[in-house]
Amino acid sequence: MTRRIGVLGGSGLYGLEALAKAEEVVVPTPFGAPSDAFLVGELSGVPVAFLARHGRGHRLLPSELNYRANVWAFRKLGCSYLISSSACGSMKEGYRPTDVVLPDQFVDRTAGRASTFFGGGCAAHVSMARPVSSHLVDALGRAGREAGATVHAGGTYLCIDGPHFSSRAESLLYRSWGVDVIGMTNATEAKLCREAEVDYASLCLVTDYDCWHEAEAPVTVEAVLGTLRANADTASRVLAAAVARLDPERPPDCSGALRWAVVTRPDAIPEETRARLALFLEKEPTP
Repeated sequence: MTRRIGVLGGSGLYGLEALAKAEEVVVPTPFGAPSDAFLVGELSGVPVAFLARHGRGHRLLPSELNYRANVWAFRKLGCSYLISSSACGSMKEGYRPTDVVLPDQFVDRTAGRASTFFGGGCAAHVSMARPVSSHLVDALGRAGREAGATVHAGGTYLCIDGPHFSSRAESLLYRSWGVDVIGMTNATEAKLCREAEVDYASLCLVTDYDCWHEAEAPVTVEAVLGTLRANADTASRVLAAAVARLDPERPPDCSGALRWAVVTRPDAIPEETRARLALFLEKEPTP
């Protein structure tokens, strides 16, 4: 059985040039189609599965993403770890554009997204007290510092629906909550990874100061993409170096997250729901 490390590429990162022996793999899922075909190969000699979160060509809004299909497919491909690379806005003076932030907590302000695999006759409640893998954060932090990036390990990521950027009133409110960065995707991924028993960590690349900073221009797509292009090389090097530090055969820290989470009696779960959840409930072998 091949074990792999999953990498999700966010805005500005739609592929990994260093990915060797790469082949496209289409993964059908019980939850619909993922964002795109996966690129499966080796990064730093380690088996990796890469997915462009918004699809190649950046076709999908944050609220249009099929998060469940993406995470299910990573698990089906044998990924015990998932590193999410994404753009984010800074809510702190000391977190500057091009800095790297590795959040370890989330505040989820999205609404209406499918953020659980469960339901349909099977109820489960996983703990989100520690939603991020310290093992992955440590590998990303060391790789980032070696790459010459300014790295902030820890902090809180505020997740909003988007696709609009914040109003100034919203931005000032969020700052009053003490959050560190703002984005539109990572909290949903973290919840689903916990249910899938896949270790998760975010490599967040600061692109702007949202619109709270009086001395800086409000965030625009032009400014975000300009910073991402300048930082793309750093992101790729950090990911490759971090992956090289990881052992895909090491059991994920969140292994067993579902052990006591499912509260529905096994004989009460509908067959259709059981089939949809078989990858998690029955520990179906991965390829």
